[in-house]
Amino acid sequence: MDSFEIISPREFTGLLNKGELEDALVIDVREQMEWEYYHLEESILIPMNTIPANLDQLPRDRKLYIICAHGVRSANVCYFLQEQGYEDVINVDGGMAAVAMLRGFQYD
Repeated sequence: MDSFEIISPREFTGLLNKGELEDALVIDVREQMEWEYYHLEESILIPMNTIPANLDQLPRDRKLYIICAHGVRSANVCYFLQEQGYEDVINVDGGMAAVAMLRGFQYD
């Protein structure tokens, strides 16, 4: 099986900041509690364990950027999606921890 693409947090953040991901879908696979703590406005929440039941929400004709806390769960989701026939899945390396530092998230 081909391995999925991996994007660095810096490159991903750059694309987001330039508005270059508007044709793509950013999927956050963390849990609701993690999402509520902080998330990207550009992303949608589909927790990892609910991905199989929500495949109908995932278009096959768009790039899917998968993000989690640190990049481990998102890698597993990328493998799963490839097994389901999705060809354009991209794992965000370092996850929200890395992206949040680059975007300067403020924590309460």
